[in-house]
Amino acid sequence: MTSSTLTQIGPVGQPPAPVEPAPRRRGRRDGSRLGLAVRIALAAVASAVVFFPLYWMLVIAFSPRGEVFRPGGVQFWPSQLSTENFATVFARFPVAEWFVNSVVIGAFVTVLTVTVNLLAGYAFARIRFAGRGILFILALATMMIPVQAIMVAQFRLVTGLQLAGTYWSVILPGAAAAFGLFLARQFFLSIPQELIEAARMDGAGHLRTFAQIVLPLSKPLIAVLTLLTLLGSWNDFAWPLIALKDPALFTLPIGLLYLKGQSTPDYSASMALALISVIPMVVLFLLFQRYFVQGFARSGIR
Repeated sequence: MTSSTLTQIGPVGQPPAPVEPAPRRRGRRDGSRLGLAVRIALAAVASAVVFFPLYWMLVIAFSPRGEVFRPGGVQFWPSQLSTENFATVFARFPVAEWFVNSVVIGAFVTVLTVTVNLLAGYAFARIRFAGRGILFILALATMMIPVQAIMVAQFRLVTGLQLAGTYWSVILPGAAAAFGLFLARQFFLSIPQELIEAARMDGAGHLRTFAQIVLPLSKPLIAVLTLLTLLGSWNDFAWPLIALKDPALFTLPIGLLYLKGQSTPDYSASMALALISVIPMVVLFLLFQRYFVQGFARSGIR
């Protein structure tokens, strides 16, 4: 028996001496606190960098007209809150029609794309068929093809189908996305196989298993696909500009081009219209950010 043990238990016949707690490792704890403080500082700096363009957009949009060129340097707060820029935009341009067009096209593209990606992702994840791996690799390979490289062929296709100049010329080409297919497949692979086997033992086919077992567990995935697809469709500019001929069908990004293309650009009005275009997406992300993070986490993407 060592001397340290004798010191702890004390002499025979006397109560044991209290055991002193082990010394704390202050160096390691202080290092973890320092690391946490550094991460918080970096996160705050990154958040400020990301948020500043939106804040600057708010400042210019609610500033009086012409204040952006006022001498005296950069102004980080409007000298007077004004909605004049919004009134000017709505008076000079059909902003309401552009907004409705963006909503209609975005809604149809989102519904079609999410539906196709969910069904195809489940097929690639849980249904065995010949050539499954090759087809999946080919689908992913399409992500390496620039969109500009297929615009001519895409335009000839919608023209041949007599869809040019309509909503469908923008909706149908975006009815599937390779990244959404990959995301759905990875998510469905994370669902326990035991649930699928239990449904099959109960006599459920693939469609019933997908609708009653898999789909209720896929809320985070649906939120991710919905946000990504809607964001991409909402901000799409090049293809709607080519496919839509009637100005009454233009979307908000094309409307921003109209303001920018004026002989005397109105930057305050442009910021007001840009803010109208950005706010819906920001609100949707804030509402569904929890599902958004869960969807990426369960899909194995970090």
